[in-house]
Amino acid sequence: MPDPTIVILTGAGISAESGLGTFRDEGGLWARHRIEDVATPEGFGRDPDLVHRFYNARRAQAATARPNAAHRALARLQAALPGAVHIVTQNVDGLHEAAGAREVLHMHGRLDRALCGACAHRWPAPAEMHRSDPCPACGAAATRPDVVWFGEMPHGMERIWGLLESASLFVAIGTSGEVYPAAAFVEEARASGADTLELNLEPSSRISEFARARFGPATEVVPAWVEELLAG
Repeated sequence: MPDPTIVILTGAGISAESGLGTFRDEGGLWARHRIEDVATPEGFGRDPDLVHRFYNARRAQAATARPNAAHRALARLQAALPGAVHIVTQNVDGLHEAAGAREVLHMHGRLDRALCGACAHRWPAPAEMHRSDPCPACGAAATRPDVVWFGEMPHGMERIWGLLESASLFVAIGTSGEVYPAAAFVEEARASGADTLELNLEPSSRISEFARARFGPATEVVPAWVEELLAG
């Protein structure tokens, strides 16, 4: 048999145990703001200072986070398994890379990157960003976080669809299944003949689309699944 091609989609659930909050956490950063105000182009247009303060806080939070057992297990799988293991993440933190994963596809961008709204130049983000920061390429004061907001096209979609078409196994970890286009990945993988598996704290809204599922904290179910896969 040919070596497997595994495509893994990770969401906020895999980083929650590293202390990074999700949309649904009570009392966290997201609970204090409306998504429309801090995660849309329109919100940035209305109040860029608010948006920069929000992402400065998220950046500071992410800088103190450390990879957990689930991140480390996926990096180990990628390094040890014959065949290809592609990690696609909806997360904007760098915890997969910190755990040793390679060539992670950040479909929603990264907190540690800055983007010029005038010329689309990208560069490493400082700890704090402000709307008056000049772009190092064109000089425009049009700096924004290099994250994909609601209403914007995620990064790398052409490549991701291609990976799903060639996958022998698609695994979704810690995702709600409610945000498109990622919510459609399992359907695309199934249509191309891939086996499908959900690893989640609780069933997602797309659970009926998966052939198999396991539930529990990511730091428990992901390492256990990786151990089984590597044991053959």
